[in-house]
Amino acid sequence: MSRLRQYFITGLLVWLPVGVTVWVLLWLVGILDSIFLGVLAAVEAVVPGLTPLADQLRRIPGLGVILVAVVVVSTGLFVANMFGQWWLRQWERLMHRIPVVRSIYSSVKQVSDTLFSGSGQAFSKALLIQYPRQGAWTIAFLTGKPGGEVARHLDGDYISVYVPTTPNPTSGFFLMVPRADVVELKMSVDEALKYIISMGVVVPPLREPRPGDPVPAPQVPGVTGPLHPPATTPPAAPDATTTLPEAAAARPEP
Repeated sequence: MSRLRQYFITGLLVWLPVGVTVWVLLWLVGILDSIFLGVLAAVEAVVPGLTPLADQLRRIPGLGVILVAVVVVSTGLFVANMFGQWWLRQWERLMHRIPVVRSIYSSVKQVSDTLFSGSGQAFSKALLIQYPRQGAWTIAFLTGKPGGEVARHLDGDYISVYVPTTPNPTSGFFLMVPRADVVELKMSVDEALKYIISMGVVVPPLREPRPGDPVPAPQVPGVTGPLHPPATTPPAAPDATTTLPEAAAARPEP
């Protein structure tokens, strides 16, 4: 029975990644197909004469995925020039004039621009922080720096981090912590996500620091300090011209 159980676990480890990969791909294909079918139904409602053609298009497997991908790429090519940028500004101006759509569109656009911008700091580094209590460490991702009214109430150098949950990293906690209490890791964001999703089973490879790289030190407020604390200057010895009262006053108290 033990050997049979071992064979079962070995086969499961082979088929489980394949099954999850296929399930994710089918989920993405279903989303793209649903977008295509929704647009096709809207066009069919406006132009009833296209019903026979719409029925034929629905029977073609994978057509929705191809068309949606072509539309996305074509949109990117269109807005990459000055003429497309002008139309994009007009479209955003129209979206900001609709009362209910305005708040949703602006919020989603700000988040998407921050996440997918190449020059931003969102999810650019994997960090090690103490959470949910002092002495317990977890992996977090850098999302930027506090700003606006929040930054006025924070005294010192703070950063914004996202602490994902395990094994579902799409939910988590948003924290603002001092930069001195954060350890920057050398692992990539993808490796950190694998580490979190696998609940610590898939350990990223250890990368040795290169010559000249600073060695980060964990900072625990009230418990530990910097790795190399600043050296204190010893008091100067009294010279021969110093009187006894002056030397006694310059000597540090025990």
